[in-house]
Amino acid sequence: MTVPDRMRVARLYRWGDVRVEEAPVPSPGPGEALVRVEACGVCGSDALQWYVERKAPAVLGHEPAGVVVAVGDGVETVAVGDRVFVHHHAPCLACEECRRGLWSNCATWKATRLDPGGFAEFALVPAPNVARDTLVLPDAMDWDTAVFIEPLATGIRAVRRQGRLEPGDAVLIVGLGAMGLLMASLARVYGAGVVLGSDFLPDRRDRALRRGADAAFDPAAVDVAAAVREATEGRGADVVVVCPGSAAAIRAGLDAAAPGGRVVCFTPTAPGETVPLELSPLYFREVALVQSYSCGPDETREALRLLAEGRVEATSLITHRAGLEGVGAALERAAGKGEGVKTVIYPARAVPL
Repeated sequence: MTVPDRMRVARLYRWGDVRVEEAPVPSPGPGEALVRVEACGVCGSDALQWYVERKAPAVLGHEPAGVVVAVGDGVETVAVGDRVFVHHHAPCLACEECRRGLWSNCATWKATRLDPGGFAEFALVPAPNVARDTLVLPDAMDWDTAVFIEPLATGIRAVRRQGRLEPGDAVLIVGLGAMGLLMASLARVYGAGVVLGSDFLPDRRDRALRRGADAAFDPAAVDVAAAVREATEGRGADVVVVCPGSAAAIRAGLDAAAPGGRVVCFTPTAPGETVPLELSPLYFREVALVQSYSCGPDETREALRLLAEGRVEATSLITHRAGLEGVGAALERAAGKGEGVKTVIYPARAVPL
């Protein structure tokens, strides 16, 4: 394939300042691959202002899928022309953290990244990522579905590993954005007995019900913890996934947990933010508060399987599509400053908002 020398990227310089500009197309070295990015989802973490500004200037975007256009020496897992999902991080699979499945704590995982990022016409994939977490897509899978592999994989980790969901468990999802809605579907796939949700926005509550949730509560109108207990014969939720990174949401999740419940924080709180907790009732109810960060090769493969088999439907969550010129508006929307659930960026296309 013919690869140009220059490409367009959407680079964030600070929050509210995203510029579409030209950059050189990187060349793959040994073990690396160059991918033409066909589509890249916008993640809620792309809209955490404190998180992205410490990376700036940067090309964001870590949910890409595309076509391999060049490979370096020694690449055996993919070939030019392959349609692929690429993970922006990859672990070594050999360290103590990897042996425990703590992928995001692996030094190799932390050191790997896409160059320059998913909001670009081309992205260079490092050798560890090519070898361990770049997956060839089934022929029938379209780009809109493929961009959900990474987000669905993070949800799998939260629900299955950190939440330790068992068949028959009652599950509460606090916050029904794209990730919360995906995890409501995952809870059903993994055998939850009752699936509940809470969100302030009626459209998102309606979406949760259409995806099979038994009930979705408005925190502004009802006591969510009381409503959860009423729906679970007085016990509460065995697994609670808290999607917003806020102290209030975490406390709400803890209040709704059943004895022995697992409350999973899916989004980080801002540095310096504290969550005052009365630990005594958590102790006597044996409620666990755990964290879930990103995903690894086992979870991306499981996500690909569930999407390919149609076990989890994802593309109906896409409410906005845009080219690179729409990245700035998409970030604002993901930060809650506009309607919508999920935006997908198509770097090589001029797509209206």
